[in-house]
Amino acid sequence: MERCLLLRAGVRLCVARVGQGQTFIFQHGLCGDAHQPADVFPLGIGWQCQTLECAGHGLSGPAAPGTVSIAGFAADVAAMIEAEKLGPIVLGGISMGAAIALHLAVRRPGLVRGLVLARPAWVDQAAPANMRPNAEAGALLAGHAPDEARRLFEVSATARQLAQEAPDNLASLLGFFSRQPHDVTADLLQRISADGPGVREAEIRALALPVLVIGHARDHVHPLEYAQRLAGMVTGARLAIITPKAESPAQYRSDFRGALGTFLKEFDA
Repeated sequence: MERCLLLRAGVRLCVARVGQGQTFIFQHGLCGDAHQPADVFPLGIGWQCQTLECAGHGLSGPAAPGTVSIAGFAADVAAMIEAEKLGPIVLGGISMGAAIALHLAVRRPGLVRGLVLARPAWVDQAAPANMRPNAEAGALLAGHAPDEARRLFEVSATARQLAQEAPDNLASLLGFFSRQPHDVTADLLQRISADGPGVREAEIRALALPVLVIGHARDHVHPLEYAQRLAGMVTGARLAIITPKAESPAQYRSDFRGALGTFLKEFDA
């Protein structure tokens, strides 16, 4: 993975690239980094995956306290597209990254010619109920030492529910308690969980570009229902339902790469 740095409003941001060919900007999820989209990107198809690690994520520096938002992260991606003269671009994201991509497709349509919404955690509303486990973990981290915060979460009703219904979500959440810096992680989890893509349903329905939505079952934080709703809103959008990570991580990656590769090939020059 190649990495380079850029400055945006005084914050050092890291850009990561894998593959060769046309550029596909593919944004990571909350408290993730560029390895998350790279893990499901199909190599050898004539496309390059480029990810801007959002402030407070990966090798990027932290944002100013209290300033993180989906709209702010989207503005950073838009600035990169414009600075590198990449637009109009095929743009996508996983979870929070999907919300960033959706925000840009609606608010900056001239920058986007194709859209991938993978495992969306929002449709059009802020602070959806499925984000409450992230908010709960963030509040515990903000109020306790990391080990104690994790212990309290592990014995919570939320953790018991996720262990039965969405064990992959639980594994991700437990990993947040060791993520550093702890104060940055707590702030991200609370603020982004309370945020939203900043778009209205009517604006989503008005999108006129190729759209791929990817979702799977056994995922409390990224309900399959959200993927189905988003795919139903945009005329001509396609929905790929793939193997849940909780059932087979290897098949999940294979299915994801297959759906994404098929979609990207339709944009080949």
